[in-house]
Amino acid sequence: MQQPVKVVVEHDLAKSVVKLLQLENAKRPFVVLDKFLLDVDAVKDMLQALKDQGIDYQVYAGIVPDPPASVINSGAKEMKDFGADSVIAIGGGSSLDGAKGINIVASDGGKIEDYVKNEDGIHDLKPLISVPTTAGTGSEMSNALVVTDTTTHEKNAILSDKMLSDYALLVPELTLSLPKKQTIASGLDAFSHAAEGYLSTLSSPVCDAICEKIMFLQYNYLPGAVADGSNLELRQRVLVAADLAGWMLNQSGTIVAHSEAHVLGTKYHFVHGEAVAYALPAVLKLVAPVEPKKVKEIGKILNAHFDGNETPAEIADITVKAYKHFRDDMVGLHPFADYGVSNDELAKNADEVLHERFAGNTPVKLTLDNVTELLKHFG
Repeated sequence: MQQPVKVVVEHDLAKSVVKLLQLENAKRPFVVLDKFLLDVDAVKDMLQALKDQGIDYQVYAGIVPDPPASVINSGAKEMKDFGADSVIAIGGGSSLDGAKGINIVASDGGKIEDYVKNEDGIHDLKPLISVPTTAGTGSEMSNALVVTDTTTHEKNAILSDKMLSDYALLVPELTLSLPKKQTIASGLDAFSHAAEGYLSTLSSPVCDAICEKIMFLQYNYLPGAVADGSNLELRQRVLVAADLAGWMLNQSGTIVAHSEAHVLGTKYHFVHGEAVAYALPAVLKLVAPVEPKKVKEIGKILNAHFDGNETPAEIADITVKAYKHFRDDMVGLHPFADYGVSNDELAKNADEVLHERFAGNTPVKLTLDNVTELLKHFG
C-alpha cells in the first residue's frame, strides 16, 4: 500500500497555499475552482496573498458538475497559454477531477478523451495542490477522475497514479457553509466508498482496518455535522474520513453500488452521494452470502446487535436495517421516491451497470438477473 499524497490539515487557506507553492518553487499557479468560491472570504484572502507575494496566477472558474470533456479541454488551453507551472484546485469533486484533467491535457497534449482509453500517455504533470470544500468524493487523494462524454452521456473514468495530487490541503473551515443536503450526500458517499472498498475483491487487511475507521467516523460524527454545520470539530472529523476514503479508492476501488450510481446518475440526474446510498442496501444483501463476516462487521459499526447464530441472510437483514436507520433517520436522506423514477425503469439499465468499470470488483459473480434484482430494490 502506498500513499504518496502529502496530507496537510490547516485552518488558514492563504498561508498554507503560499507555503506549499514555495516548497515546490512554483511561481505561476493555475487556479481551478467552483465559480461561487470567488465570493468566499478565505478564497479572496488566498488570491490577495498570492498577489502580495508577487505570485502571478490565473483563475479558471468554468467548472460545472460532472464536467464534460469540452470544459476540461478549454481549461487546459487556458493553462497552457498562461504557462502555468502548478495547479491549485479548490472545490467539490467536479473541480478537483476537472483540475486533474486540465493538468493532464495542458501538460501532455491532445484532449481529455484521448486518455480514457490510453492512460499510459499521462506522465509530465505539474505539481497539484487539491483543496476539497466538500467531505465526500475524496478526489484530493484518489488516482481517478470522471469525465462526461456529452455525445453518449456516459461518465468515463480515467485511472492513473501519475495524476495524484502532490498535496491534499484540508481546511475544515471551507466546509462550514456546505448546505445540509450536500453534507448528507457527500458524507454518505464517503461511507459507501469505505463500505464498498471493504467488500471489494481488491481489499486487504490494512485497507479493511482503515475502511472500518472511516465508517466509524461517519456513523459517529456525520449526523452531528448535518445537525450543526457550524461545528468545526465535527466538520473536521468527516472531512478527514472522506479524505481517507479517497485514499482507499486507490487501494480497493468500489463495487457495484458505485456502478449503479455512475450509470443511473448520468441518465436520471441523481445526486451521486444519494445514489450510492440508495444502492448500498441491496448490494449488502447480495454479497452477504460470500462476505458474511464483513457485512456483520459493518452492522456492528452501525450499532446493530447480533446473537451470533444468524445466517448470512439474517446478518444482511440486520445490517441493512441498521444502515437505513443511519441513512434515513440519523443523517436524514430524503426518500428515493422523491425522484419520481420507477424501479422498473431503472431495471432497463441492468446490462450497462453489469459492464461498468467498477462492477468487476464485486465479490459475487454479477449476472443480468442479479443486477436487475439490485435495480428493482434500489432505494
